[in-house]
Amino acid sequence: MQACSHCNLKYPKSSLKEIKHNDKILYFCCNGCEGVYFLLSENHLESFYEKRNHHTLTPPKDLQIADLSRFDSKAFEKYLFEDSKGLKQVALTLEGIHCVACTWLIEKALQKLDGIYDTSLNYTNNKLKIVFDLQKIPLSQIIKTIRMLGYDANIYDPKTSENKHQKQSQKYYFALIIAIFCTMNIMWIAVAQYAGYFSDISTSMKNVLNLASFLLATPVLFWTGRFFYIQAYYQLKNKIIGMDLLVSTGAFLTYFYSIYASLTQSGETYFEAVSMIITFVFFGKFLEIRAKKHAGDNLDKLSQILPTQLTIIKNNKKQTLSPQEVEIGSIIEVSPNEIIAIDGILLSSEALLDTQNISGEMLPKLIKKDDILTSGSINTQKTIRYQSTKTYNDSTLFQLINILENSLSNKPQIQNLANALSEHFSRFVLLIALLSFCGWYFIGERDFEFALMIAISVIVISCPCALALATPIASIVGISEAFKHKIIFKETKFLESIARANCIFFDKTGTLTLGKPQVIQVKKFCDFDENLLACLLDSSHHPIAKSIKSYLNITKSLELQDLQEILGKGIIAKKDGKKLIGGSLKFLQENGIKITNFDPKNFITFGFGIDKKICVIFLLEDALKQDAKNFIQQIKPLIPQVILLSGDHQKSVEFVAKNLGIKEYYHSLLPQDKLQILQKNKEKISIMVGDGINDTLALKQSNIGVSFSTKNDIISLNSDIILLDQNLKSLENTFKISHKTYKTIKQNIFLSIFYNLLMIPLAICGWIIPLFAALSMSFSSLLVITNSLRIKNWKKDSKNLS
Repeated sequence: MQACSHCNLKYPKSSLKEIKHNDKILYFCCNGCEGVYFLLSENHLESFYEKRNHHTLTPPKDLQIADLSRFDSKAFEKYLFEDSKGLKQVALTLEGIHCVACTWLIEKALQKLDGIYDTSLNYTNNKLKIVFDLQKIPLSQIIKTIRMLGYDANIYDPKTSENKHQKQSQKYYFALIIAIFCTMNIMWIAVAQYAGYFSDISTSMKNVLNLASFLLATPVLFWTGRFFYIQAYYQLKNKIIGMDLLVSTGAFLTYFYSIYASLTQSGETYFEAVSMIITFVFFGKFLEIRAKKHAGDNLDKLSQILPTQLTIIKNNKKQTLSPQEVEIGSIIEVSPNEIIAIDGILLSSEALLDTQNISGEMLPKLIKKDDILTSGSINTQKTIRYQSTKTYNDSTLFQLINILENSLSNKPQIQNLANALSEHFSRFVLLIALLSFCGWYFIGERDFEFALMIAISVIVISCPCALALATPIASIVGISEAFKHKIIFKETKFLESIARANCIFFDKTGTLTLGKPQVIQVKKFCDFDENLLACLLDSSHHPIAKSIKSYLNITKSLELQDLQEILGKGIIAKKDGKKLIGGSLKFLQENGIKITNFDPKNFITFGFGIDKKICVIFLLEDALKQDAKNFIQQIKPLIPQVILLSGDHQKSVEFVAKNLGIKEYYHSLLPQDKLQILQKNKEKISIMVGDGINDTLALKQSNIGVSFSTKNDIISLNSDIILLDQNLKSLENTFKISHKTYKTIKQNIFLSIFYNLLMIPLAICGWIIPLFAALSMSFSSLLVITNSLRIKNWKKDSKNLS
């Protein structure tokens, strides 16, 4: 028998194709394997075969690579996402991956192709993410290359995850039913065996009971337990020893020893222990899957509300298209209670929309003709029509879902510690089990049965699973809770970063203040017609003009002559021969209006005069947000350094800082200046909170960038956390959820380590039987899961951040 030089499968030498290449004799079972071998050779990837070792591959001849043009059709455009550089991103699900070498090969082979810029293959779920230039390489060519390597590739669709979970749950549920049925019956037999132990049961009856136990334990071991063995097999192939191998080893040792004891009648059988070890641990695994699904349900709900079809009006006729097929400028009709899938402009006279998914506002919002419609909003009343201004992939809702789907891909640093511990933990447990067996059998001079049960108890009672679950399950619950409260974490690692932060930077305008000047005080110097001022202000879009007009609340209109606005300074007009002047006090003085005995202090000022006489001065202030002072007071005990950054003038920034009790503040800053200040504090774990374009550089430079969403930029590419409303309460909740999650992760790690340190010595001493060991192992995992679900009670646990 001779192995194929590519797939490593063995065939009779006479049936293989023999080729001499570079003074080396090669053998191929098919043209597919030959083609792949020389493809790798041409791209200098022959080292794949060294990494492959003894593993076998699926020959490419079994895969269809002919008709792949369908992947380039419009139907698959919905699966392509365009990034900020104009490159396309796609996610594929791969089949046929056997080992880490397969992962290496696929990534390297794809990176050799012109037009592919990045590849990332997750070995745990076989999900491949590719960034590529569609103008240089079509999707069909990428999939063809993967299939030529001997693997199958298909498009990853988030909506299929629910179906896959249901199928997985059905498999687990059926396996669990079998295990419970067999275990319940085997326990009745065990009761009879224990009773017979004290009443001299006959040998023939004992054999009958052992046979019945064997028949009931076997399906549990080989059917329900197959989930552990399959996973343990692939872990061993990749030189990983985990919980699945420990369970498998313990169950099989007990099973085969029981068969030996039954046949030779040299000891007691433990078939009931085999059944219960598998049942208890499998039940824990089943609950673990259900808990993960339940914890992540809030993240899945947004994907599930997406419409699959939209009604388009074209040439006065209705037609149905998928959201991905809708082009910019299309007329879309939305019925009551339907979600708006694509951003656009309202064509109907008005619409009442539920915007809670996006803005967090509880009350419906009235939108009028030509106003912007944000995808994710729900039409609450009559049928409306609007014109799309973006494609589906560029719309707000898709961007939001894309962030949520990728939020769990990056691990917190603390998880790296847990993973490092669990990686070596199982090897340590197997060594301890072996030493325990040798100690009791050779040194303690106990019988083989006793020593074996000790070793099995040590193996089964240890639980690397709890340690591995400590961070992921808590992170899922934390991310889910944040999303429920309109907080979007782009990555789970920021939950930890916020909890460990020791420096926070605040932008002033729009973050701690309302971002709109409010009239605080009015100084009148003479009587005048307020209609004149209102009409003068009506021509300006300046925020100060809007605030004063809102304060005056006058809707009458007068016709002014020679109206002229000097941007940034003021407005001049005439009425009945009189000159009207409004603007800054400096502007008024430049136009001959004298202002004496007046101190503006820290206020923004706007004056109005007729001819050369001052009539009124308005004192304005960018008012603090209602809960700003309370929030800063709560944040100080957690983060030692609070710094205020602003581009406003000194008096305005100083006024806000003193009112909030912030000692360190900087004024008159350009975006580059903010960046330099953050760079000076780069040794600290810093948070930057801002809401404007001028904060972009600072948000990017900080360890964690937090931004408030706005109508024009709801998904900030430069922030790590997005708050879907302008309320500081959301920022407060961000800190509460992060601290609660990080605290829970530390508790989980402590619980799992403490459990193992306590229970393994008890098992070594012979105080725990395998049956209780299995129950205890499941309990430790469920304890970690239950503790993680307590994150949902973060509101009850602490009223204040501290």
